[in-house]
Amino acid sequence: MRYAQGGGLSDAGRAARERIRLQAVERFGRGEKNREIAAVLRVSERSAERWRRAWREGGEPGVLSKGSPGRPRLSPAQISRLERELERDPLAHGWADQRWTLARVKTLIGRLFHVSYTVEGVGRLLKRHGWSWQPTRRAIERNEEAVQRPSPDR
Repeated sequence: MRYAQGGGLSDAGRAARERIRLQAVERFGRGEKNREIAAVLRVSERSAERWRRAWREGGEPGVLSKGSPGRPRLSPAQISRLERELERDPLAHGWADQRWTLARVKTLIGRLFHVSYTVEGVGRLLKRHGWSWQPTRRAIERNEEAVQRPSPDR
């Protein structure tokens, strides 16, 4: 079963999938063929083959899902430390300017916690914890009058 990017099963969906795996284990024990199991449980023969191999190698626990490989999670203590480090400027961490980019935060997480995130994953992590990728200060040369005035082509 394939899922769209960012998709996956809900908790209820994962529980239902586990029940199907356990039903397959019962059928393996009765000696049913992969093709029959796949048809009855409405899964691919390939899944039934993989589950049978896992069952032979590890018994019922071998068939159960290992969980989502998902994103590595930082503990609450690590998140707190990351936030303290982000409050310091990037210069304190060796960068030449004052901008925190997602790539820099990714590097900082790797340095501090030896955990690897993608740049997109860092963005989601920061958003979940109330951080924004948008600048929090206004440009010094910002012209409020020009910002408020509608453009001539509208």
